[in-house]
Amino acid sequence: MATPLRILFLCTGNACRSQMAEGWARALGGELVVVASAGIEAHGLNPRAVAVMAEAGVDIGDHRSTLVTPAMVAAADWVITLCGDAHDHCPVLPPGVEKRHWPLADPARATGDETAVMASFRASRDAIRARVAALLAELNQRDE
Repeated sequence: MATPLRILFLCTGNACRSQMAEGWARALGGELVVVASAGIEAHGLNPRAVAVMAEAGVDIGDHRSTLVTPAMVAAADWVITLCGDAHDHCPVLPPGVEKRHWPLADPARATGDETAVMASFRASRDAIRARVAALLAELNQRDE
């Protein structure tokens, strides 16, 4: 990629899925991407998301939960929505901004004991990593 690709990950509360996607895109994309994440609302960073990403060697502990702004959308080449709420309430995208929807279950809604809940967060982390890696590979091939 000649110029960095600008990706915005959008979710309901910018607490889990979009934060993990931002962390993976930074870790896997390096200087090839400029990455941000935001939410339709700001729910605060989920500590379980921070923990499972740290297990995988990606530190998102300094991320902040932020509301999406028109400027964030306008600055993006790609907007990736990670839940139905964000998909349905995504701001109108300017011409040239591409959108992709990844309908991923919210690990924060997982039920059961702590082991089961953390297993849900790990499954989300791994699914998001696979999708981010595939997206980066696809976009890199387009620029070759």
